[in-house]
Amino acid sequence: MTSEIFEESDRFRVALTSRAHRKRRSRLNADRGSTWWAPRAIGWWIGILFAVGATCFAVGAVPGYLSAVGGEADALTFFVGSLWFTSAAFLQVVEVANVDYAQPEPDVSQKLRLVAWEPRRIDWWSTLVQFAGTVFFNATTLRALSVTLSVSQLNRLVWTPDALGSTCFLIASGLAWFEVCHAVSCWRLGSLPWWITALNLLGSVAFGVSAIASYVVPTTGLPINVALVNLGTFVGALCFFIGAVLLLPERTQPDSK
Repeated sequence: MTSEIFEESDRFRVALTSRAHRKRRSRLNADRGSTWWAPRAIGWWIGILFAVGATCFAVGAVPGYLSAVGGEADALTFFVGSLWFTSAAFLQVVEVANVDYAQPEPDVSQKLRLVAWEPRRIDWWSTLVQFAGTVFFNATTLRALSVTLSVSQLNRLVWTPDALGSTCFLIASGLAWFEVCHAVSCWRLGSLPWWITALNLLGSVAFGVSAIASYVVPTTGLPINVALVNLGTFVGALCFFIGAVLLLPERTQPDSK
């Protein structure tokens, strides 16, 4: 389900998409602060945490940063960034778990839930898969802190979870795209949710390219293409950062948008 129409009377209907309901009408988001400062709104925290994590990945991918701080500090930057990603992704899971689709207005009496089992909802799958992807990124960035891994260990312990995490991000971004478009494709330049999901989808593709290029060739002991690894990571992180910042005004924009 990506949208629903509520009939409040014979002459009055309320049409809501699942994303608009979750982002603007959820009891965890509605009427909880302004656009740029809303620490009581879960959507505000999701945007902030994703933005901080994306900043870490973008900075870590800059070659000059690696030269300035060294390999261990650079790897630590990626690991810290992955923790911010995971925190934001978990809050997305909580956000989805606390959306009441039985009525258009939020039910303030509903108890807080950390998780839910709703496999018929596209946003449930999207957030769950993305959370799994962030956990894979935790694993790959943590393993990358070690400087004593062999080539086979690098590919098994670092590259494999990186590839799995990038795949999860691509799937999750695709599902979020379908949720907004209600179809395989659409073109809505005036829609803020469209821009957010498009940027996240583009960022996931860039992360996927980076993951493929980071495979370590056994004969040389080097990644397939180091420049493409850094470029893909930087472009992907930049897309995620812009998308995360746009989450803040999305939460407070009028429903007509």
